[in-house]
Amino acid sequence: MIVRETKLPGVVVLEPKRFQDDRGFFCESWNAKRMAEAGLDIAFVQDNHSLSLDVNTVRGLHFQTPPHAQAKLVRCGRGRLFDVAVDVRIGSPTYGQWVGEELSFENGLQLLIPAGFLHGFVTREPETEIIYKCSDYYSSEADGAVHWDSCGIDWALTGEPKLSGKDLNAPRLEDFNSPFTWEAA
Repeated sequence: MIVRETKLPGVVVLEPKRFQDDRGFFCESWNAKRMAEAGLDIAFVQDNHSLSLDVNTVRGLHFQTPPHAQAKLVRCGRGRLFDVAVDVRIGSPTYGQWVGEELSFENGLQLLIPAGFLHGFVTREPETEIIYKCSDYYSSEADGAVHWDSCGIDWALTGEPKLSGKDLNAPRLEDFNSPFTWEAA
């Protein structure tokens, strides 16, 4: 597996090796031992799978507050999406900065997003599936969102975004009181 750093420390792109033959392919999408050897020692407790029917479906920017903050490992099971992480750790030298990565069934890439970052994505193809692991269980009391267009993200939309009420009415980043604190390594 190839592990590539991004401009936001802790947010990494994983490229699992695919073993292909005339039947298709096999890949190991997560191996705790190999990831720990690469310095990525995260215990995941929940897998999520969602389907977005339309292009330009925006989901995010989501987070869970401590003590239920979540790291996420995101991949695309079908279709294509642009996945985004935004640093919202108070005191971080990269606070408010974002990175994005195109994830698709074809490229097999995954994005690892630590706790303390917002997460969101936009679909690039119809019937796009996103599959992701979480390091803590879903908690409705800890669930939160920041407005999808308040962080300067270039979503490269090709039409009007399709949004949930939660995402449409979320507070803007400048009005967000982050529960996360940056700790220097």
